Amino acid sequence: MDLFNAFLDFVVPPASLVMLAFAWPTLCFVNTCEWIYDTYFNPSDMEDKVVIITGASSGIGEQIAYEYAKRRAKLVLVARRESRLRGIGENARLLGANHVLIIAADVVKEEECRRFVNETVRIYGRVDHLVNAASLGHTFYFEEATDTSVFPILLDINFWGNVYPTYVALPHLRRSNGRIVVNASVENWLPLPRMSLYSAAKAALINFYETLRLEVKDEVDITIATHGWIGTEMTGGKFLLEEGAEMQWKEEREVISVNASGGAVEEFARMIVSGACRGDSYVKYPSWYDIFLLYRVFAPNVLKWTFSFLFTTKGVRRTSLMGTGRPLLEGPPQKKLLMAPSTSATTSGTSSPTTSPSRKQPMKME
Repeated sequence: MDLFNAFLDFVVPPASLVMLAFAWPTLCFVNTCEWIYDTYFNPSDMEDKVVIITGASSGIGEQIAYEYAKRRAKLVLVARRESRLRGIGENARLLGANHVLIIAADVVKEEECRRFVNETVRIYGRVDHLVNAASLGHTFYFEEATDTSVFPILLDINFWGNVYPTYVALPHLRRSNGRIVVNASVENWLPLPRMSLYSAAKAALINFYETLRLEVKDEVDITIATHGWIGTEMTGGKFLLEEGAEMQWKEEREVISVNASGGAVEEFARMIVSGACRGDSYVKYPSWYDIFLLYRVFAPNVLKWTFSFLFTTKGVRRTSLMGTGRPLLEGPPQKKLLMAPSTSATTSGTSSPTTSPSRKQPMKME
């Protein structure tokens, strides 16, 4: 058996590359024909369809809501910031949404997910699309994080914040032959520094939905959308906790300024909704990242050396102190600083800084 596997190790990789090279033009032609047919001759009519969008209070989730609104869908917008949702809901109505329901909820709590799904079914009688846009990124080196209570928060939002809504909504999606739309990221397989926990959560998320795709077969479709670095509210804000006050969002661009690069959030949201309505299994923005996947499979050392060279830093490393338990401001601030569970993709989340009574709260930065 060992000899047989050794033979396959030697033969299969080069043979597969040769077959792929010859098949690539044909595959591109077939994919193009499918795209033209699904786009112009068989588009999914979303008018009066019911769409639940988590993480809808900002970033990618907000833009996805606007794209569905243009298609005259009935929207259920879910996030923790109800006041923010009201403005987005009004914008969606102006763009053409037939009806908008606002529900404040925390997607990392199963009972709250059950509440907003049941409320949706009670009012509309069905669920056609579930869009899981809640996500939270970070930009700190793993070894510099001294407040480990932020670890479960990151994993809860990026993994369980998708799994719980899916678990609760799945029976209703089966009845409507609906679709689940997942906001993922290329970091689930592409190594980038300062994003270790985020990448791990996204990798788990992708494997969960790929497995679920096989289990639900044709009863429920799944669209997995992966993006490169997209800057939203995480690039310029953090959470502040005032004495005796609830968690709230404050823009603090003079304190934190992380330069984000990559495509526009609006364009990615447009591609997600268009792909979901066409029935695409995958939406990628930008798609050129995929070339690195070949290197990872067939020449992993080349990818390792390339990224080691690109991300080599000389002298002191520059990192965001958010989530490390280290001070962001000089002087005795009157407000306590917490690691920011923001609501955007690498940041559009709807989750609370608390996940369960048994878990520690994020510690203030001292």
